[in-house]
Amino acid sequence: MKITKTNAARLLDQAGIAYELIPYEVDEEHLDAGHVAEQLHEDIRQVFKTLVMRGDRSGIFVCIIPGNREVDLKAAAKVSGNKSAAMLHMRELLPTTGYIRGGCSPIGMKRNFPSYIDESCREFDHIYISAGVRGLQIRIAPDDLIHFAHLKTSALTDTEAPAAE
Repeated sequence: MKITKTNAARLLDQAGIAYELIPYEVDEEHLDAGHVAEQLHEDIRQVFKTLVMRGDRSGIFVCIIPGNREVDLKAAAKVSGNKSAAMLHMRELLPTTGYIRGGCSPIGMKRNFPSYIDESCREFDHIYISAGVRGLQIRIAPDDLIHFAHLKTSALTDTEAPAAE
């Protein structure tokens, strides 16, 4: 199967960053990280989801968290210099980032938004992030991603996400 390189992959290539593109089968009914982890046969704690947020002071920022966790809005607001933060409305995702739900990569957004990754990423030799399209993940060393994307690490989660049904 031929894998088409995404913009995120091309940016990593240009920077000389080691990564691997991993395809998986998309289920439009289940775009969650749990489904992706199942398809990859990987620990859901290594499959990171990219959440686009809006702060009351700074505007748009990005949180990258493990697939089995929920973002702690207070922690996200604090680390980004806001008093409060909320998820960006889904209808705003494509025009703001250039990506759709289930295919939002922290690499290659329309603009370089301030971005934060949960510190748990460093527990692993590699993690998975969206390659920028549904059905394709990037397997990458957390430190390579942190340095390339200028991410700040922080505790961003509070609870495990409810199990997908």
